[in-house]
Amino acid sequence: MVPMGKLTGKTAVITGGSSGIGLATARTFVAEGAHVYITGLDAEELVEAQARIGGDVTAIQVDISRLEDLDRLWQQVKEERGGVDVVVANAGRGEQATLAQATPEHFDRIFSVNARGTFFTVQKALPLLSDNGSVVLMASAGHLNGAAERTVYSATKAAIRSFARTWASELKDRGIRVNTVSPGPIDTPALDTQDDPDALRAALASMVPLRRLGRPEEIAAAVLFLAADDNRYTTGSDLVVDGGHTQI
Repeated sequence: MVPMGKLTGKTAVITGGSSGIGLATARTFVAEGAHVYITGLDAEELVEAQARIGGDVTAIQVDISRLEDLDRLWQQVKEERGGVDVVVANAGRGEQATLAQATPEHFDRIFSVNARGTFFTVQKALPLLSDNGSVVLMASAGHLNGAAERTVYSATKAAIRSFARTWASELKDRGIRVNTVSPGPIDTPALDTQDDPDALRAALASMVPLRRLGRPEEIAAAVLFLAADDNRYTTGSDLVVDGGHTQI
């Protein structure tokens, strides 16, 4: 007899699922028996991600800052699956700028994806979301501290943390749980886009009490914990996974 996974028979949507934490979460969810939809901006990256994940996964090109893209996403999920059990609002954008340097365009770019995009991803999912389902929002340890040059990014993650509290209250009568995961420094492909990735990795690791960067798979495990039915007594919470960075 094949053992049942924690998400067997479930339908999950993971935004930003073509790389990094989202990709690791999709692989974990598929391994646990879910049918998974992943979204991303880059068509080629989505094809590669789908191949890497294998199994029961559907890739859809979506920009979560565009409401028409979100409508198209949820219409496809409705037509193909009828509903959704787990929503992981993971897609986000990160840019650095000091208070003095930040432009209106920088502010709008970050808020349009991280805060506005997350908000409408979940709002538009509501008609399809199963009672007793789970919503996991990707926040950041950045909302817990005052890291320089991350004013706007950290503010969007604080907004996401606030969303989880309010939505947990609003959706409690349907048994829908809403939580956030707040990763610390994680070793993702995004670090390779920086000028000196090795130096950046070393600098980030030096700030973590465990003296290393986290792995995307470790965040995926935290998301699975919040998504699975054996954890129905956690809602409105923030699960910090940061090697002690903001906790010690």
